[in-house]
Amino acid sequence: MNTPSKAALREGRAKSTDGYLMIVVGLVLLAIAIASVRAGALLVAVPALLLAPVALAGLYMLHPNQAAVLTLFGAYTGSDRQAGLRWANPLAIKRKISLRDRNLNAPVLKVNDQRGNPIEISAVVVWRVRDSAQAMFQVDDYEAYVRVQAEAAIRHLATRYAYDEGEDIDAGAITLRGGQEAVAEALKQELQIRFGDAGVDVLDAKISHLAYAPEIAQVMLRRQQAEAIISARSKIVHGAVSMVEGALKSLREREIIALDDERKAAMVSNLLVVLCSDRETQPVVNTGTLYN
Repeated sequence: MNTPSKAALREGRAKSTDGYLMIVVGLVLLAIAIASVRAGALLVAVPALLLAPVALAGLYMLHPNQAAVLTLFGAYTGSDRQAGLRWANPLAIKRKISLRDRNLNAPVLKVNDQRGNPIEISAVVVWRVRDSAQAMFQVDDYEAYVRVQAEAAIRHLATRYAYDEGEDIDAGAITLRGGQEAVAEALKQELQIRFGDAGVDVLDAKISHLAYAPEIAQVMLRRQQAEAIISARSKIVHGAVSMVEGALKSLREREIIALDDERKAAMVSNLLVVLCSDRETQPVVNTGTLYN
């Protein structure tokens, strides 16, 4: 996992000024140069004529949530974050970078979860540039870096958790399907560590797609259905036993009828069949006794 370098370049404030002021300076110098030429004062006209383009050549425009990274002869001289018409050294190269929030919709990845089951997973990440100098100079292409590291983080996250609960998973363990909030927080933390070198902040990260891989999807669906049926049957049987126990206790306490062990067994069997059957029971009229 990547960690920020101790020698990483940090953003500094560039030396810049108001561009509208420099437009006025440039126009004034140009007017002085023209007037000096007409008056024959070449010693004044030549410097003014040379300085006027310099005053106008350093102009650049910045929109809100945008920065200009300035370099002079290969050396980083600072970043300008002030929106509007700005002016800086005309010899400096000005590279603009967006500071706005951005969305990254990661592609659907096929990976194995903690139990080794192939799953499909994807995530949506909201991020923005925090340090323009790091984003521009610490990595080769910060946008590509974010995409690659996001995919790596999602793959690593999937291997840390099981897709769903199972017999081989500890009770209360976090799963991808059941612990979405905890999984999202873990993903956000891992992304922040990985994006650190690029000067990028992670604002939010959520799982956007989660499913078993097609080759095992039907098998896992049948497994989930079987687990649901077993759970439902278990609750039905537990409830039926409690009802039968209550019925026998009520008959005994009220002394409505005295039942021997064989009749109790028959009554329990009949009640359990009625209560646990998933189909409507058919009444049978006994014209004899219980023993005939």
